[in-house]
Amino acid sequence: MNAKPISSDTSPPAEDARKPRSDGEQSRVRLLQAAMRLFGEQGFSKTSTREIAQAANANVAAISYYFGDKAGLYQACFTAVCTPAADNIAQFDQPHFTLRQSLDGFYRQMITPLLMGGDADVLLRLFYREMLEPTGIWQQEIENNIKPEHLALVGVLCRHLGVPKPNDSMHRLAYAISAMCVQMMIGRDIVAAITPHMMSSPQAIADWAQHLTAFAEALVNAEKTKLQQGKA
Repeated sequence: MNAKPISSDTSPPAEDARKPRSDGEQSRVRLLQAAMRLFGEQGFSKTSTREIAQAANANVAAISYYFGDKAGLYQACFTAVCTPAADNIAQFDQPHFTLRQSLDGFYRQMITPLLMGGDADVLLRLFYREMLEPTGIWQQEIENNIKPEHLALVGVLCRHLGVPKPNDSMHRLAYAISAMCVQMMIGRDIVAAITPHMMSSPQAIADWAQHLTAFAEALVNAEKTKLQQGKA
């Protein structure tokens, strides 16, 4: 799950969704922000369009105008924050990258949601809710983003380890590398209770990611040793 920042807008609320484009875009952004928060807190089925419009200080008709219906608004929440898989993959899958550069780029794009300040909680809750009460969007996220990025990481590992084609060992290694960063996301409450300083700022999160790069490199080197011993 990778994300781009949620646009924040503090301009005065628009009264009418059909006002000039600048006011209309402000209304649209506020609707997205309110919808992300409410969908994340309550789920899709328990959140009404009237409730979203009231939270966004917008006319309920604006939801139909910009998004078609509640389902369209829900889809737009994910579209607004999800970075295309190709952009994420480009950060770690380059033929001239060293292993460390690839791992560093992989974690850099993974921690993007955690660097969004207050928006991070909103975004993560939205995805957690979708996982708990799936509407089909989480499966789309897996197919369109998570799967291609995983396969790209497997390809990087195969290249650096001299493995001709993906196998279960390469997939397991890729899952393990990803899991270390996933822990930062799903374990935020645990970290906050035990070592809050480790995720207290963007710099602290970036420092953690740098350590993950070193840990992941050690995992890859351990797999390399295992492969070499198997060939001996």
